[in-house]
Amino acid sequence: MNTTNPELTSKNLTILNDQLDAEALLVHKFAQAAQSVQDQAVSSQLNSISQLHRKHYDTLLNYLNSHQ
Repeated sequence: MNTTNPELTSKNLTILNDQLDAEALLVHKFAQAAQSVQDQAVSSQLNSISQLHRKHYDTLLNYLNSHQ
């Protein structure tokens, strides 16, 4: 048994997949919102939030890939 990268159960894989989907949706929604507002400060904040969710997505994906 690999103690550094234990196997993921099907339940854990389902949870990870759901979370990846949620993060991808948030990336898209915040990026879209940033493009639709006129206020540059608000747009910048929305872009920052989108990038934060992109980092979450990438972290989850890297975790998932490390267990293959």
